[in-house]
Amino acid sequence: MKKLLVFIVMVLFVVNTYADDKKKQVCEVTYNVAMDCQSCANKITKNIPFEKGVKDLNVNMDEQTVTVKYRADKTTNENLVKAFDKLGFKAVDAKSGDQHTHSKKACCSGCSGHKH
Repeated sequence: MKKLLVFIVMVLFVVNTYADDKKKQVCEVTYNVAMDCQSCANKITKNIPFEKGVKDLNVNMDEQTVTVKYRADKTTNENLVKAFDKLGFKAVDAKSGDQHTHSKKACCSGCSGHKH
């Protein structure tokens, strides 16, 4: 009887550990985001990390991309896209190959020859 009880406890422990690992899964997505200037990149860098579940952020001005690592149990790809939208940027998954656009209200009007 003791062996059966110990076996059941061990099985429950393993199942619980597996479930916790699955909940804490970290996903990574790269978005195409049009950034006209360093101020645009700074705006993203200062705001997106505070979105729930975001673990890491890498902004690449030269390639016009933003890579986000996030916990799948805390947020979704759709929520991150909405967060970019709130800042005035359209984030498009880089794997989809869609074009990206930038709302001029995000940091300036046009970003050419301006001061921030």
